[in-house]
Amino acid sequence: MSVDVMTSKFGNITLKTSTPKKDPGDDDVAILSSFLPEYLMSPAAITKNKAFECSMKRDCRLGDPKVTPPGTKKMEYKTRQWHEKCFSCVVCKSAIGTKSFIPREQEVYCATCYEEKFSTRCVKCDKIITSGGVTYKNEPWHRECFTCSHCSTSLAGQRFTSRDEKPFCGDCFGELFAKRCTSCVKPITGIGGTRFISFEDRHWHNDCFICAACKTSLVGRGFITDAEDIICPECAKQKLM
Repeated sequence: MSVDVMTSKFGNITLKTSTPKKDPGDDDVAILSSFLPEYLMSPAAITKNKAFECSMKRDCRLGDPKVTPPGTKKMEYKTRQWHEKCFSCVVCKSAIGTKSFIPREQEVYCATCYEEKFSTRCVKCDKIITSGGVTYKNEPWHRECFTCSHCSTSLAGQRFTSRDEKPFCGDCFGELFAKRCTSCVKPITGIGGTRFISFEDRHWHNDCFICAACKTSLVGRGFITDAEDIICPECAKQKLM
């Protein structure tokens, strides 16, 4: 007797027709077969039918979990069995029939309910991430949803920094939060290893920290303050002469 056999593929159990070669408890295979009248059955098959009990137990949709009306079908998956009408999604309760299903922790789900319940969702839009995606602070995002909190530019694959748990592109972080260089007035972000010098309440980019008179770099050297300016010791001596 041929039966309908469901085999596992990428987690979904999908339908195909075959002749079973194994007991369904031996493999990840679901078998759909019919109950026959006893006069068409072997003694062993009759004994097996009498031992049948639907896994829905008291919730059996036929009213009696042990009933085996000829012509109706049963589903066998691993060590469990159901009437065909009782083999249903644990969430939406719709009968699986010959549709694909996904087993998880002794429960059976239709593909739609499984996706809704277990698929990874973007922390920003709450929609399912079907491919790709990025992780930030151990939370999943669509690549297109992971954007600067100020200008909405995509940050996927880009340098960025954060403030108050929110991601910002380098430009916006600099404009909104960074210290500003005393010389050029541009933000000092520190992104990408940018070096800077601080003195009292003033800050300079490395390249901007130069003598106001001779323009020589003062990085790693001594310097003298001259009102709002900084000058090298040589220029300071010349001013005193």
